[in-house]
Amino acid sequence: MTKPPLRLLHLTDTHLFEAAGARLRGVDTAGTLQRVLARVLDDERRPDAILVTGDISQDETAAAYDRFRQLIEATDLPVWCIAGNHDSPPAMAARLAGPPFRLGGTLVQGGWAVLLLDSHLPGEHGGRLTASTLAWLADALQEHRSRHVLLAVHHHVLPVGSRWLDELGLQDAANLLTLIDGAPQVRAVLSGHVHQASDQEHHGVRFLTTPSTCFQFLPHAEHFAVDTRPPGLRWLDLLPDGRILSEVTWVEPE
Repeated sequence: MTKPPLRLLHLTDTHLFEAAGARLRGVDTAGTLQRVLARVLDDERRPDAILVTGDISQDETAAAYDRFRQLIEATDLPVWCIAGNHDSPPAMAARLAGPPFRLGGTLVQGGWAVLLLDSHLPGEHGGRLTASTLAWLADALQEHRSRHVLLAVHHHVLPVGSRWLDELGLQDAANLLTLIDGAPQVRAVLSGHVHQASDQEHHGVRFLTTPSTCFQFLPHAEHFAVDTRPPGLRWLDLLPDGRILSEVTWVEPE
């Protein structure tokens, strides 16, 4: 099969700690990330870049980002990152500066533009796009009006059917949806945060969420609950005609 113009690997919600072997809800988050990356390295598919949509750290420590760097550099791939609600943007900027990492911005290749949006809201689990971020997005959509566009943001934009999770989504989702409705070149919006896989359509645009590399939240739960599903990741093939072929891979324990 011919390689598409742009192939991305989506990882999200790694929740790493300063201490090696530290656990979150009983899960060794560094260990599960290692398993996920091992699966990626064993796959015959070779992505053009890894897209990481936040919650890299759980404890906001510089050492957590150092651990992330150490683990992910083994892939020898570009890594594009945005912050989640558990991240420290200053620590991310300090510890993930320079190749192969890039924080935010735009990736352009093969008729596609991938726009990375920062929804981090200090002190809150929910997210928001600032006025400056929305202005940047409006300019970027105008600049790339002749390309297919994929947006990436940590917080989910559409409800996923879990009351407690949907209360912690993108607080100003209506502002983003208004911009998307005026930009027919937008093909999909990719998010993390919800620790589960979903694929919805709104006004012809796909809204995708990807499982965490550590543990998952139970879908459609009224109150907080952890699922039994294993760590996961998502492959995305961005095709010349604007279609997106996507596959979620679950990484079972050894």
